[in-house]
Parts: sequence; C-alpha cells; structure tokens
Amino acid sequence: MNAVTRRAVIATAAVSMALTLAACGQAGGDDSADKGSSTKIGLLLPENKTARYETLDKPQFEKAVKAACGDCEVVYNNAVSDVVKQKQQFDQLIADGVKVIALGSVDATKAEGWVTEAKAKGVKVVAYDRAVKGADAYVSHDNNKVGELQGQALLAALGGKAATANVVMINGDEKDPNAALFKAGAHAALDGKVGKVAYEASGEWDPKIAGEKMSAAISSLGKDKINAVYSANDGMAGGIITSLENAGIKNIPVGGQDAEVAGVQRIIAGSQTFTIYKSPLQLAPEAAKFAVNLLQGKDLGAQGATDGVPSTLFPPVVVDKTNIQTTVVKDGIYKAADLCTSDLAAKCTELGIK
Repeated sequence: MNAVTRRAVIATAAVSMALTLAACGQAGGDDSADKGSSTKIGLLLPENKTARYETLDKPQFEKAVKAACGDCEVVYNNAVSDVVKQKQQFDQLIADGVKVIALGSVDATKAEGWVTEAKAKGVKVVAYDRAVKGADAYVSHDNNKVGELQGQALLAALGGKAATANVVMINGDEKDPNAALFKAGAHAALDGKVGKVAYEASGEWDPKIAGEKMSAAISSLGKDKINAVYSANDGMAGGIITSLENAGIKNIPVGGQDAEVAGVQRIIAGSQTFTIYKSPLQLAPEAAKFAVNLLQGKDLGAQGATDGVPSTLFPPVVVDKTNIQTTVVKDGIYKAADLCTSDLAAKCTELGIK
C-alpha cells in the first residue's frame, strides 16, 4: 500500500469513527435537551388561590397527556401568583430540555418576552387559559362570553329590580388578560340595563382582598344601597359573601365563575346565585393534545385562530341551582357526595342532586 492510499484509508476510517460516535451520542447520550424533547411537557399554572387549577386542571392535563403519549412526563409547577417565580420555573424547564410548555401566565404581557426567548431556543409554548401574544397555540374558553353570561345571569336574578339596581363589581387581577375580557363582557351585558355600577374595584383573584373591597363598598354606599354583586370568580365570591353577611346584607344576587366546590355549595345553600362552568374536561385535554402534537411534530388540530395564534375556545355555561345535576355532576366533575355535606343534604334532595 503506497503512502497516498494509506492516508486515504486512515482518513476514511477517522470519518467513519466520528460518524459512529456522533450517532451513539444522539441515540444514547445523556444530553438533557434531547431527552426532554421527546418525553417531557411542562405545565405552569398561575396561582393556587383559585382552587380549580390544582384540583381540576392539573390532574385532567396530566391524564390527557398520558393517554396521548404513554412515555411522556408532565413537569408541573404553580407560580402562586408570583411572576418572578414563574419566570424562574419557565427558564428551568428550558434548561432541563423541555421542548413544549403549557403556560397559564401570571402576567401575559411579560410572558410575551418569554415566548420570544423560548422560540429562539426551539421551545414551543401553548398558552393555557390565558392568551399570550406570539404563542404557538392557545386553549381557553370564550372569555368575553364568560363576562356576558355573568352579567346576563345577574340581570336575570335581579328581574324587575334591575333598572334601578346599584351593582358592585369586584373584578379579577388586572395582570390577567382574561380579567379584562370578563369585565368587558359583563359591562356589555349590564351597562344601560341596571341603575348603575355604583362601586368597582379589582379583587386580584384573592378572596381576602375581594372581601376587603366589598367592605369598602359597603362603607362607601351604605348597606341598604347595594342590590347585587358581580364577582369575577368563585374564590372572591366567598370573601365577598362573608363581608356581606358580616354587614347583615342577605338575599341579594352574587355571581361567580369556575364552578368550584365551595361555589357550587354556596349555590345549593342559597348564598351565591350562580357560577360559570368552564369544563376542564374540555380545556385540559385540548391543551394536552396541542402540547403532544407540538412535541411530536403533528398538526395541531385547532378550531381557529385568536390574534393569529392557532386556538380552540370552548363555550362557557351558567350553573345555578336548577342545573347543578345536569352539568358538573353529570359530567363527573363532582359526585353528589362531594357537594352534599350533611348540612346541605336536604337542599340537595330538593334540587335533585344525587
């Protein structure tokens, strides 16, 4: 073998070895990004003051991911309303090699920048329940419609008294884009049809703060000058109703949202008038489907688009004392035993909840 031939053989062998080592590294290496890209999906939810996120959304999302992708693992964190904490959680998921993140953002405006950073690193984001500009997908309910239904349900509860009624509005956290949509929808339903919105403030999705704002409204207006209360969700409705009861105000319509156990129980008891049911049996599985499809490079299967983002928006449903059995119980969200404690047993029987 001459020198030229020998050098050619050595070069060919070197290239072959390099390709083999590279292939081995791809197939069996311990690079966390590669491993994560094929098996891990991040789920970041915004807060735990609203009970539904921990008790409904999280388990339904995990169940749906497992059904669609047996090898997939959901890496979960809750930001407990702390945007700095959520950014740390988001960055950690990316550092750990997670390639798809379902994000229920604490602050949607700040989350826009996170999405841009994620895309630069090949990470895709599903905006969960709260829209984020630039996300790869978005799953929610029709949140403007939620507010409209809340306002309409409050009008129905007021009946002939609506035209002269003073309404107190306790809205959600202003950092949450959904809160603005709920508020806009409710105003569209109420404005011009009630006497006036006599007091309005943000309860920040916090029952304690909402209760304090309700107490401030009572002090400002007088307890005989409040005819109905719009609460953006059930958690805040609990704080609001406590303040009303402490002030001796009873039998006025109070609405909420999320169909939480406590909210539904208050409807059974008669202290809360209605809630809005946004089924996690729709929301979480759809978000899980989007996440798995993005992970596997498949078509999303979205129903449409919202501000250019492929999206699916589900219709919300008003729940009051007349349809608890045919909504949250029939759907299997709750069993009658979850709702009908001993002190509510007689009223559950009266309402046909079984």
